[in-house]
Amino acid sequence: MTSIIKNRSVVHDDWTVVRADDNGVHPALDALPAGRVLVPFALWKVAREALLASRAKDALGVWLAPDDEPADLAGDLDKISLIGVDFPVFRDGRGYSTARLLRDRYGWTGELRAIGDVLRDHLNFMARCGFDAFAVRADKDIHDALRAFEEFSVKYQGAFDTPEPLFRRRAALETEPRA
Repeated sequence: MTSIIKNRSVVHDDWTVVRADDNGVHPALDALPAGRVLVPFALWKVAREALLASRAKDALGVWLAPDDEPADLAGDLDKISLIGVDFPVFRDGRGYSTARLLRDRYGWTGELRAIGDVLRDHLNFMARCGFDAFAVRADKDIHDALRAFEEFSVKYQGAFDTPEPLFRRRAALETEPRA
């Protein structure tokens, strides 16, 4: 049984992440597993209509690679229920920008999941950009990773989760009338 962190709790994951084989070939549509699937954007682009015809909205998600453009998926956000953002290696931070664009510019309100090389040290930063689900790397302790959300008590910069920077939040408190 696979588990993920979703809304800061460890939960069972019933989604299957579909990936290309070692030669970059995506599986045929009739070879996709039953149930909920998270397909790569490259497959979505070539088989969009067939995927929509074969899956219910709540069983269909798309994941974006670091070089995929979120704007290219923006017109289809109402047709899927999950977006994954792939972090192929821990040092590739393009997924943070993708998350912010999806949340802020394109108005994505559904589940936004970090997949790939997702490590404990990055969870707070990913959440600040708008991720609400995390498929922690299989060789890491997911319960230990969950404790990452307790590490910082104050957020200085504005971000998706706390839009106002600390100095503005403090200034607002100072101008409030006191009883």
